[in-house]
Amino acid sequence: MAQEVERKFLVKGNFKEYVHKETRITQGYLSSVPERTVRVRVKGDKGFLTIKGIGNESGASRFEWEKEISVSDAQDLLKICEPGVIDKTRYLVKAGEHTFEVDEFYGENEGLTVAEIELSTEGEAFEKPEWLGEEVTGDTRYFNSMLMKNPYTKW
Repeated sequence: MAQEVERKFLVKGNFKEYVHKETRITQGYLSSVPERTVRVRVKGDKGFLTIKGIGNESGASRFEWEKEISVSDAQDLLKICEPGVIDKTRYLVKAGEHTFEVDEFYGENEGLTVAEIELSTEGEAFEKPEWLGEEVTGDTRYFNSMLMKNPYTKW
């Protein structure tokens, strides 16, 4: 099982002029308990099943396992997911040696835009673009598995 190191930030400015790719994503959760989230995702023309373990103390690192599945299987699994669907567009934005994944949410999470960066280690240095806002790594309110239960528009 791979270790995922990821930091998350709010977006405070215009990042779209730097986007080099965008993909629509729909996802749901078969299990959203923090100890083991099981996510089903349709990302563009691909399906994925992902299992994530509980995060470490900082919230930046946790185990992750992901396998590609057919879109039809993913769509079928979405029908039996817990209530609440995440609908968003993911934009890829290069900054220095890294690429940020910037998620613009729709539906009940409309108005929320979050940027994530995957790193090799928690202490790895990275370029912080001017549109990057407050860090929210480890703030469970911003976990997708929590946004489906307690959407941003209801905060």
